Order: sequence, then structure tokens, then C-alpha cells
Amino acid sequence: MLPAMRTLALLLLLLPVQVAMMAKAAIPPEAVAILYNTRLPESRHLAEVYQAARSIPADNLIGLDMPQGGDITRADYDNTIQNPLRREFDKRGWWKRQSENGGVTLPIANRIQVLVTIRGVPLRILPKGKDAPIAVNQANPLVGHDEASVDSELAMFGVEGLPAEGVLQNKFYKRDVSITEANLPFLVLTARIDGPSVAVCERMIRDAVEVETTGLWGMAYVDIANKFPQGDQWLEAVVKSDAGAGIPTVVDRFDETFPTNYPMMDAAVYYGWYDWNVSGPFLNPRFRFRKGAIAMHLHSFSAEQLNNASKNWSAPLLERGAAVTIGNVFEPYLHLTHDFSIIQQRLLAGYTWGEACWMGMPVASWQGVVLGDPLYRPFIHLDGSGTKQAGDIEYRALRAAAVEWKDNPRERRMQLEKAADRMQSGILAEALGLESIERVDPVEASRWFNNARLRYVKAEDKMRQDFSLIAIERNAKRKDGAIQKLREARMRYGALPEADAFKVWLDLLAPPPPPPPPTKP
Repeated sequence: MLPAMRTLALLLLLLPVQVAMMAKAAIPPEAVAILYNTRLPESRHLAEVYQAARSIPADNLIGLDMPQGGDITRADYDNTIQNPLRREFDKRGWWKRQSENGGVTLPIANRIQVLVTIRGVPLRILPKGKDAPIAVNQANPLVGHDEASVDSELAMFGVEGLPAEGVLQNKFYKRDVSITEANLPFLVLTARIDGPSVAVCERMIRDAVEVETTGLWGMAYVDIANKFPQGDQWLEAVVKSDAGAGIPTVVDRFDETFPTNYPMMDAAVYYGWYDWNVSGPFLNPRFRFRKGAIAMHLHSFSAEQLNNASKNWSAPLLERGAAVTIGNVFEPYLHLTHDFSIIQQRLLAGYTWGEACWMGMPVASWQGVVLGDPLYRPFIHLDGSGTKQAGDIEYRALRAAAVEWKDNPRERRMQLEKAADRMQSGILAEALGLESIERVDPVEASRWFNNARLRYVKAEDKMRQDFSLIAIERNAKRKDGAIQKLREARMRYGALPEADAFKVWLDLLAPPPPPPPPTKP
């Protein structure tokens, strides 16, 4: 490429990207129904807030008299949610159902493609008539299990005549076409506006709508816990998808999760596993996600409850500013939970949150729950469109470079290096370091992390570069070097809460001596 052409190409980094992204069919508001609990005024209030935010017809609100509380029996689910909802669909003429051979009745036409459940609608269907834990059948672990999330059960509530035990196949799984074009009248995509408080729910709705004007930009963080190959592979695929999209991604491949108070700044995307309760960066009271953030942590019972922001994962992530997340209400078994890699791939392709999550879920009538506005399209402006914000410039530049030099990584990297120097950008320098790590070039990575540390202003951003440099030492089995750098970092940042993260790693590599035994009286 000639010098003049290089200069012109560099200018493209800050201009709209002319990229041929396949337009995804929008889900029309009239195809969305909203379900709330008439016993709780706050449930109706949130239903009306969401209805107004997405211009959904007021006639698409459905209020039912349901039990209060997160758990519901199978009988109460049938009598107060499923059967009344079927009657409402019949009365409103939204669907047409017919009976098949074998006594199964199912919709063959359906005007409603998305069903949004609102805080106040019960979350979990308890096992039917079982007072003791169900023994696990090693040959078929689903035998005897009819517990489920209400939302997963509702996804195919129009189908009658099937047993409640086990799972139903999700025909939308791995599809790459909008639900508006999929011709699956027996399936409605469910999602839930729910969380630790009404205020959190209102913020989730508001953030999704507002961020669609600008697009979601920022850092991604992926925590690969090395627990089971399938889950680790999903997360590795997320890293690869982010790289292709130009999203700078910090990857933790150590067995433990990100350490307590890790400086997870500018977090727009988080995928991780595997702690029982919220941990790591999210224990820092100063932590907040970027507006509109996507965040999820793979764990059984991650959505066991949604009221306590200190327990499990789904509620805490929402409390800390995420707009959307997913979870499991009971033990789902890994192969029957959301495939994170599919979710991220479909979101980056321009699908809605609800579509991406159901494309990544192999079954219905099981344990998964989708939380957040199902119509939200976080990456709708990856083509360079949307309202530009000052804080997004460098992230937009990274995306533009990923598109402009998709087939010429050497040129792309050279142009980014020039842009990082010209703009004195810590973000671009860190992105180059993170890319070098994925290319297994620790020398080049160290150069750019040191460069980024000099250019960042905030101490927390500088600290993150130290963690990346120390991670290089750990990966190279240079334990003494890692310990020395950790001690230096603790001295340098000791007054900040985020410095606690250095102590976590230091205690792993150089455990403190055990306390002396108690003296005898």
C-alpha cells in the first residue's frame, strides 16, 4: 500500500465503516406479548414501562392472578399461568392450534413470537410431588425431573399432551435466521425483565433502548476456568469472535477466576465461569459495567433467585449495571444450558438478545432463563453507524480497522500501531498487547502493555497492564519474577481497593505461613 493510501486508510479508522452486514429482520412490536402478575402493582408498572419503551400495543399486556414469590408448584403453574395464558391466546385470536395423531395439540399459526415475563411472575416450577431429592440416573439424568424455569416452560406452552418430565427440543437452536422468518409457531421466545429491585428493572429497560442509539462499545473480559472442555471451548470461541469483531478482550486462562477487586474497567462484555456465588471484580463496591453491558457467568443455579444481589450470579451482575444476562434456576447439566459462543456470534451478527439466547439453547421446558430486553440489539452499529460518543472513539477505530484490513492483518496492525502513537492511546496500545498474547508473542505483548501503562491516566487501567505483564510471567513458569512484580505492584498501588487483587495472586504463588498453633493455657 502506498504512503498516501496508508494515510487515507488511517483516516477511515475514525469514519463510518462501509461494511456489508446482512440486515436482520426486526421483531415487530405487535409480535410481543407482556405477562405480569396482577397481585403486584409493581409488576403491572414494569409491564407498562416496557410496553411504552418498545411501543408495544397496550392490548398485548396480559395480567394474570398468580401466586407471589419466586417458586411455584407444578399444579399452580398449570392453573394460574399456563392454562389461563392459553385461554387468553384463544380469546384474543393470536394463534390457531390443531391436534395431531397421538393426542398432541400444538399451534400451527401464531401472531406472538416473543413473550416477556415481568418481575412478579414466579421464576421456578418446583418438582411435582417429590419430598426427597431425586436419585440421579447415570444412564439418563433427566429421568424423574420435571422442575423447570417458568420461562423455559412457557416457550412451548401452546403444546399440549406431552409429559412434564425431561426436556423438549428447541427447534430454533443454532438457527441463523430471525424468529420472524423461522416458521416455528409452536415456539415463543421468552425473556424476563426481573432483578434485585424495581429500579434495576427500570434501568435494564432504559439502558437497552438508549444504547441502541450508539451501539455497545468497550472492553470484553473472558474468564476461562479450565473446568470442563465443552464450556472452555465455548469461551475460547467467544474470544475468537471478539477478535474478528475488533473488540479488545482480556482473557484469564488460569484455573481460578479473576481475583477479588481485579480492575475490570470499561467492561461492556463479560463471559466467565465457575464460582457458586458472585466473586472477583464484582466484589469491589466501585465496580460498574458500561451502560448496556452483556454479562454472564456459567454455573448451575446462577439464577436460583433474583432478589439477593450478593448471591448466585444473575442478580449480582444486573445489580452491578449489566443490561442483560442469562442463568439457570436448578441444575441444568452443561450440555443443556446456553452455549455462550453461539450467543456472542449471533449478537455480533446483529440479532436481538432474545433471538441470540434461544439460538444458543438446545432445549425448552428446562432450567434456563433469559434476563433483559429481548428486543435489544447491542451491536446494531458495528457498521459504524449510530450516534458517536467521545468515549467510544478508540473502540470504533478498532472495529473499523478489523473491517478495513480483515484480510491483511499485518497492515491492520501497522495502522493501529501508528494510530496508538498518534493518539497517545492506552486503549489501542492495550488492544495491541492483548492481540499479541493471542498470537503467542509475549515479547511484543510486554512492549505494548508497558506502552499502555504509560499512556493511561487512571491508576486502575495502569494496574490492569501490570496484571497482564505478571500473567506473562506466570504462563512462562517464571514464578520468582511474577512474585517480585506482584510485590512491586502492591507497593505502588497499595492505597487502592483494586490492589487487593495483587494480594490474591501473591498468596497463590507465595502462600503466607500458617498461623502458629494456639498456646496451651
